[in-house]
Amino acid sequence: MAGLCEGRVVIVTGGARGIGREHCLEFARQGARIVVNDLGSERTGEGRSSEPAEAVVAEIRAMGGEAVANGDDVSDWEGAKRMIDQATATFGSLDVLVSNAGILRDRMLANMAIDEWDAVIKVHLRGTFCPARHAADYWRARAKEGNPVDARIINTTSVSGLLGNQGQCNYGAAKAGIAAFTITAAMELARYGVTVNAISPGALTRMTEDLGYGVEVPAGEWNPRDPANIAPIVVWLGSSESKDVTGQVFESTGGRLTVFERWHRGPAINPKRRFDPNELGPIVKDLISKSRQPDAIGG
Repeated sequence: MAGLCEGRVVIVTGGARGIGREHCLEFARQGARIVVNDLGSERTGEGRSSEPAEAVVAEIRAMGGEAVANGDDVSDWEGAKRMIDQATATFGSLDVLVSNAGILRDRMLANMAIDEWDAVIKVHLRGTFCPARHAADYWRARAKEGNPVDARIINTTSVSGLLGNQGQCNYGAAKAGIAAFTITAAMELARYGVTVNAISPGALTRMTEDLGYGVEVPAGEWNPRDPANIAPIVVWLGSSESKDVTGQVFESTGGRLTVFERWHRGPAINPKRRFDPNELGPIVKDLISKSRQPDAIGG
C-alpha cells in the first residue's frame, strides 16, 4: 500500500459514511493506517451502531491496508482522549487528525429549540476541539522530548458558516467557529511541527440528499457531487508534502478547489475625533457601498 501517506497514522472522525468514508479509503490507498471513528448515528445525532465503522475497516483490510474502528463520541472529553490513545497504542504514533463528524438539525431561528442549537454546537464545535486538544497534547509532549513531529489537523467547515445559509444558524455558527479555531490553532501549534487547515466540502451525502445536491450523470461518467472528490485535498493536506501549508481554508465542491481568503478590513474613515451618532448614517452607507460584496453560497 505504498503512497503519499505511507506509514502515517490517521484518525478520521465521522469516518464511516459519506465524505468521511472516502477520506478513510483514500488515506488507506495512499499507505496510511487508519482509526475509523464513528458513532453510527442518524444524521440528526440519534442512535448508535458500531457496524458502519466496522464495515469501513473491513473494506480497508480487504484492500491490504490497516485499520481499526472506534466508537467514541468526539464531543466527549474522555472519549476523545481514548480515541487518541487508541491510535498511539495500536499503531505506535499519531500523525493526522481529520475532524469530519457532524450532524444536522436545521430550523429557522424563530423556530429553533435550545436542544437543536446545543446538539449541533456540541458535535461540531466541541467535537472539533476535544480530539484536537488531546492530539495537541500528544504532539507537544513528543516535541518537548526532542522527537520529530510532522503532524496535521484537518478540520471541516462549511459555506453555511463562511457565507451564511438560511435555516442553519446553529450549523453555520459552529462551522464559522471551526474556521476561526483553525486559524488560531495553526498559529499556536506551528512551534511543535503541527499544521492546521480546514476544508469546506460540497458533495451528495445523506447530510445533503434533500438539499438539491443531486445531479444526473450518465453511467460511467465522473460525478461532480461524488463525496470521493473531497478526499484528494484532505489526503494531500495529511501528507508530509503539505508541511508549509497551515492556517488555510479550502473549498472542494463540484470538482473546483478554492482557497478562501480570510476576513480583510475594507473601506474605512478616521476623522481623528469621536463620531457623532447623528452623522453616521451617510458615512456607514458610503463605506458599505465601497466594500466588496459577499459571495453567494452557490459560488
